Amino acid sequence: MISLNLKTVSVKTNVTSPPSQSLVPRYPRPSIATLPFSSDGKATLTSVPRHRSRILAAEVQELETSEIEIDDFSVGADAEESGGEKHSSEVAPWSKTGGLADVMNSLPSSLSRRGHRVMVIAPRYGQYEDAVDTGIKANIWLWGSTHEVGFYHCYKNGVDFVFVDHPGSFLRMGTPYGDANGEFGDNQFRFTLLSYAALEAPLQIPLGGFPYGDEVVFVANDWHTALIPTVLAAKYRSAGVYLGARSVLAIHNLFHQGCFPPDTFNQLGLDGRWYNSMGWQFMERAHMACYSYGHAVNYMKAGLVNADRVVTVSPGYAYEIATPEGGWGMDGIIRERQYVLNGILNGIEPSEWSPQEDVHIAQNYDEDTFEEGKAACKAALQESMGLPVRPEVPLIGFVGRLDDQKGADLILGAMEWLASQDVQVVLLGTGRKDLEDGFKWAESSFRDKVRAYVGFNVAVSHQITAGADLLMMPSRFEPCGLNQLYAMAYGTPVIAHETGGLKDTVLDVAYHDSIGSRAGTGWTFQNADVAGLKHALGMALHCFWNDKERFRDVQLTAMRRDSTWETAAANYEQIFAWAKIDLPVTG
Repeated sequence: MISLNLKTVSVKTNVTSPPSQSLVPRYPRPSIATLPFSSDGKATLTSVPRHRSRILAAEVQELETSEIEIDDFSVGADAEESGGEKHSSEVAPWSKTGGLADVMNSLPSSLSRRGHRVMVIAPRYGQYEDAVDTGIKANIWLWGSTHEVGFYHCYKNGVDFVFVDHPGSFLRMGTPYGDANGEFGDNQFRFTLLSYAALEAPLQIPLGGFPYGDEVVFVANDWHTALIPTVLAAKYRSAGVYLGARSVLAIHNLFHQGCFPPDTFNQLGLDGRWYNSMGWQFMERAHMACYSYGHAVNYMKAGLVNADRVVTVSPGYAYEIATPEGGWGMDGIIRERQYVLNGILNGIEPSEWSPQEDVHIAQNYDEDTFEEGKAACKAALQESMGLPVRPEVPLIGFVGRLDDQKGADLILGAMEWLASQDVQVVLLGTGRKDLEDGFKWAESSFRDKVRAYVGFNVAVSHQITAGADLLMMPSRFEPCGLNQLYAMAYGTPVIAHETGGLKDTVLDVAYHDSIGSRAGTGWTFQNADVAGLKHALGMALHCFWNDKERFRDVQLTAMRRDSTWETAAANYEQIFAWAKIDLPVTG
């Protein structure tokens, strides 16, 4: 979760957090997460006088105006001051299973560089050496009892990273979501607890001397924290807390919705009138687990209905999820709320993905040394993979998860045709066993042309990205996609299916040549089938063999594309400004 200001607190990068013993608020605020409901369904403050909140707010205002520089939002919004938080089930480098973790590391840092005070909240999955115990505790009522959580803190790159400590829920072997036996059976409890803890953190933890306070923008990522907008509206706003706060739901992958048995709603600490916003009955076409003849509580639905704003990770994906084909049963709700829906492309981190600085590749290069550097990286990749070092042969790469979404089966379907051409293919990935076996078959069948690295290796992924002449991304659906952004930054044109973020970022060479723009960065195909992939590959290979100058232009055009997080951060600022202008969702 990220918290952000519409008038923002500029935090200097050389400021360090105070020691844990000083992180005790002088006027502790009541934990709304443990407050009972009154007869009208509102949480009631019974244990702590309300004047304490006003005293704390006055002190925060005094600190903000006298000791810390306050800068106006760069989008020109005349909005009130607020803090900002991002909530996520994972954040790099502490925990990572996919691109979400990278987003939670890079986007907050970019927002901080633009002058915002940013907090990221995630579970404490391990004994993180750089995270200090704040000594702050919060009691949260869920599943019929009170659960105490702690908060650990790390200040890095201008961002407050806060880790929710609940050893029984988060300190486990395996991934954040499961182990060798499958998903953890208590994931609903674990991420509900995270959502409540994330809402308490801005009120309880005085980072930099005082809490973030009420005026925050909460950004909940995917279903794991999609309950935050509902709890914010149901329990906090109804108690007079967070009245100036807003919530944004960020959808990275709508397929995963967080669906659980309907009777678990009674364990969530919410009044019954909120059930309709998350109760769900699956349609027959929705290929997900169903409970009680298709009834469930759906966390993603709750976020879609109750968030003040909704963003996806690309404009193309924002369009697709509003259609029956791409909405996974949520398209009707999304169309109803399309006026608050926007798509913002992810960025990439130059410190990790830049041909000028990459420590994993044979030779660094930029636009001026592009041809020499790219050739050296290609030769090194061919040699390391045991392929003949032939600079005149197009080298085609693939890096990705081996499953239906990423289109690995389409690559296998086109393999015999590819092997009949004068090309080389290098494949890297792991996933479904039949697809892994298929990649191994391709290598054994075409030893002089195909190499398959079944598994994952960071260095090899960088070497393929830099050394390949073309990168295949035949994904059936791709909310944003990062590999195409990496490839283009290295001057590697992409072969992509026109879906989601791929359609937004990979501009078809043939189409743009036909309209005279010469802005193409790759070759695309409309239908997710083998014929479409082969056609796009054929167009790219024809250009490689017969128009070297044009192919070089495509490489350089791709390399010049702006894929930095600074662009994405500016777009998020606009969303936060709009959220603060809108009236909040109140149920």
